Amino acid sequence: MILDERLGAFINAMDAGNTPLLEELEQEAVAAFVPIIRKDMQRFLKVLLALKRPARILEVGTAVGFSALFMAEYNPADCHITTIENYEKRIPIAQNNFKRAGRENQITLLFGDAADLLKTLDEPFDFIFMDAAKGQYIRFLPEVMRLLKDGGVLLSDNVLMEGEILESRYIVTRRNRTIHRRMREYLYQLTHSRELTTTLLPVGDGITVSIKNEYGPGEKGFAGGEQ
Repeated sequence: MILDERLGAFINAMDAGNTPLLEELEQEAVAAFVPIIRKDMQRFLKVLLALKRPARILEVGTAVGFSALFMAEYNPADCHITTIENYEKRIPIAQNNFKRAGRENQITLLFGDAADLLKTLDEPFDFIFMDAAKGQYIRFLPEVMRLLKDGGVLLSDNVLMEGEILESRYIVTRRNRTIHRRMREYLYQLTHSRELTTTLLPVGDGITVSIKNEYGPGEKGFAGGEQ
């Protein structure tokens, strides 16, 4: 959490919690060292879902299914969720969790590389949640933009990389430099594209909220000029 510890503790103390099953799934994920959306992200997501009430949701990065179930639970609208996961060992865990919640018919789980699977999807989505490998966000973006309907929301998680995104690439460890460069490129694309209105917020490990604008001929490209 990118907040003063006392302030963060105060805000967390106001948290009303989730359903018993979601609380149980969160505890299981933490015990298994599986990363899931953080508490402050959960609170933000509840509000965003209540505002947008999306009928068609796409998630890139299923993990054990916690966030998909969270969105199914706290979206006031009747919705269907398509979620993509590339880590084979997590697929049966997610499928079992969907059955535990009785939502296996509401959530479609696709297994494979999102870069390939996104190309097979056609329907426009009201809401897309990007929560996969951070270095791949920029790779997925063209297809995500194709699939996001006008007025739809693209929510991207973990974009500040525990604050590492602020550092020079020469300070970042060599093994993280490619991810660092790709994430900076992703953030630039989101914040400078005329097709999107984007804000970057210090929620959790940093998020972006992007709205796809309606645009006319010649209005695509970057706000600061073509790249």
